[in-house]
Amino acid sequence: MTPEQLIEKLNQNPVDFNEVMQVIDTYYDFTPTRFVNGEQVNEENTNNGSCKLLAFGQMNQLSQQATLNAFGKFYTEEVLQDPQSDSHGNIRNFMKSGWQGVQFDNFPLTQK
Repeated sequence: MTPEQLIEKLNQNPVDFNEVMQVIDTYYDFTPTRFVNGEQVNEENTNNGSCKLLAFGQMNQLSQQATLNAFGKFYTEEVLQDPQSDSHGNIRNFMKSGWQGVQFDNFPLTQK
């Protein structure tokens, strides 16, 4: 799947997180970096999946919903079906803060 095909799918439905990671890893080089997502501070080399996904969403100007769709079942099952939990802090913070809450110390993705 190409990034363009992935974006098209994300604009309509949730996509398996592993598929999203596969596309990102195929088409982009990743450099771990510290990033802030709402109230969640992620030190360099922690939560790299969320870091990649949020960077991909930001660089492709995805909507908040399309970006949440990229978390796949983590979003649709583990977060939406358990709203009182504190698991998946990056997803929950992005739901509250949206793109306004996302800041990278250094942008982590470059096209290959």
